[in-house]
Amino acid sequence: MTVIALTIAGSDSGGGAGIQADLKTFSALGVFGASVVTAVTAQNTRGVTAIEDLSPGIVAAQIDAVLSDLAVGAIKIGMVSRTETIRAIAERLRAHGRCAVVDPVMVATSGDRLMREEAIEALRSELLPLADVATPNLHEAALLIDRPMASGEAEMEQQGRAILDFGARAVLVKGGHGTGSDSVDLLVRPERVERLSAPRVATRHDHGTGCTLAAAITAELARGSELRDATVRAKAYLTDALEAGMTLGVGSGRGPVHHFHRWWPASMLGDAP
Repeated sequence: MTVIALTIAGSDSGGGAGIQADLKTFSALGVFGASVVTAVTAQNTRGVTAIEDLSPGIVAAQIDAVLSDLAVGAIKIGMVSRTETIRAIAERLRAHGRCAVVDPVMVATSGDRLMREEAIEALRSELLPLADVATPNLHEAALLIDRPMASGEAEMEQQGRAILDFGARAVLVKGGHGTGSDSVDLLVRPERVERLSAPRVATRHDHGTGCTLAAAITAELARGSELRDATVRAKAYLTDALEAGMTLGVGSGRGPVHHFHRWWPASMLGDAP
């Protein structure tokens, strides 16, 4: 049977993040991708210039259309900027008896704000209780609990546990915005904390990293992996995609990771800038 995953997120016109990154990741990992678009953004590798949200009604209708017909193995929630849309998503997921990988997309790689201030409380109260795992980076974790950004692993664990209090079953606090030779993530669950480390990739081609990691976790969960195994495999996939992203040469700003690095050899591509 075909493995299916669903992404609920915004569209990135530059193709490196959001719905586009999620669907590329699903495909790269052998999973059929379905999508629910929450917003349309005008963006490229240099930044976000405009955002237009879809109505909560059409977002809810997309969810119903997919879940009433497709055997979806796992769901990812990405960019949702409005309180009304967050509530509509949560209501439809509860109606279908589903939980999700919740990636709290608040700020783009370029630094542009993607979530309205008033929507953060709805994210806490409506979506985090539906999270099989939440995947905040250091900035997002701090915003979710209104604290300064964690400066070390002890604070990362504390912030992850604080996010668990909102109802998430697990929290992956991502250390990609930290320092040091390794990028360390902490998978925080009520009963244990697991340290997941990979060599830090020095690159400016990192657009869509958060979306890609959460989508890879979702794909692996849809394939039946346990959460820790899904996260380890997703982190390895992202590390390879970051390294290969330097060969893409897409855009003049912070270019995207290379989702199809296993199938597009460097000889097929032009020289990166």
